[in-house]
Amino acid sequence: MGYKILIAEDDEDIIKLIKLYLENEKYEVFCATNGIDALNIVENNDIDLLVLDIMMPKLNGYEVTKKIRENSNMPILILSAKNLHSDKILGLDLGADDYIAKPFNPLEVIARIKSLLRRCYNLNIKIDKNKSAEKGNILEIGQLVLNTQNFTVTKDKEEIILTPSEYKILVTLMKSPGRVYTKVQIGEIIKGDYFISDDNTIMVHISKLREKIEDNPKNPIYIKTIRGVGYKFEKFKKN
Repeated sequence: MGYKILIAEDDEDIIKLIKLYLENEKYEVFCATNGIDALNIVENNDIDLLVLDIMMPKLNGYEVTKKIRENSNMPILILSAKNLHSDKILGLDLGADDYIAKPFNPLEVIARIKSLLRRCYNLNIKIDKNKSAEKGNILEIGQLVLNTQNFTVTKDKEEIILTPSEYKILVTLMKSPGRVYTKVQIGEIIKGDYFISDDNTIMVHISKLREKIEDNPKNPIYIKTIRGVGYKFEKFKKN
């Protein structure tokens, strides 16, 4: 499948390098050198994945991520010279799915892109609201309803927009309520073959997920922490 990938980066040499590798993989590549142009391209084209720099003119990468996450679950890979843990956590906190610090190996970037595309589209995570729901595709726990066919999540009938990583975590936990998943297992859900142990990254994804599905994220009733081990989705007694 010829995926459409947008590179939003103000360094034209980096754009040319990544574009060359992506086109060798038969992807259709769009390019933007500032945040405003990046948002316009996303709005007017069916972009499948965004490779995003942080330090861009007109609108920085953090602001672009925040805008896109208002109504899209498109996978976002941040590629940035800002390599402090706080920078990475902020990017993930705003909704990015992965983060690579510069300088980078272009082969690693391509591998991460393939991994994101595989998890998001080959595993059918991209939302298609035109598909009809069937009873066997519905996971319902408490006030949460997750439809695994049209890939929507609602709480009290209001739709919740999740990133691909958040969706993968939630559907895995909801399919096995009561089962404890270790941080390594959750990391593999997020990163696939390219997972490198990073507790901070996992904590950010869980924290953002709680903010979206819990009434009180500081006192969660759905996603419980098992100290020193990982997380589980709480079982609810059926009425």
